[in-house]
Amino acid sequence: QVQLVESGGGLVQAGGSLRLSCAASGRTFSSNAMAWFRQAPGKEREFVAGISWNGDYTFYRDSVKGRFTISRDNAKNTVSLQLNRLNSEDTAVYYCAAAGRPFADRRQSGYNSWGQGTQVTVSS
Repeated sequence: QVQLVESGGGLVQAGGSLRLSCAASGRTFSSNAMAWFRQAPGKEREFVAGISWNGDYTFYRDSVKGRFTISRDNAKNTVSLQLNRLNSEDTAVYYCAAAGRPFADRRQSGYNSWGQGTQVTVSS
């Protein structure tokens, strides 16, 4: 397992942008598929974006396609999520997760390491 720490959340107006970062510790980061999930108040946690171990494969939930971009830097042990054209429905706590293997899909059960989350609040 890896230890994950998210940062970059905050309050932003609708239409604005944020960049979330997740710093990982542990020598096995580069062999892990990574993902971002989010949980809005009163709702279940949901998948947002995922990336394979080498960054060649990325995938997103439909509602964020074209607005969010996931990326990783294995040399720096970081994974990022660029959030553009934010709207109120994007308000949530965002979690970084590591899969423990090179490829993973959008199911939460496929991830075995989680960060503590970072709050994103979009004001309308």
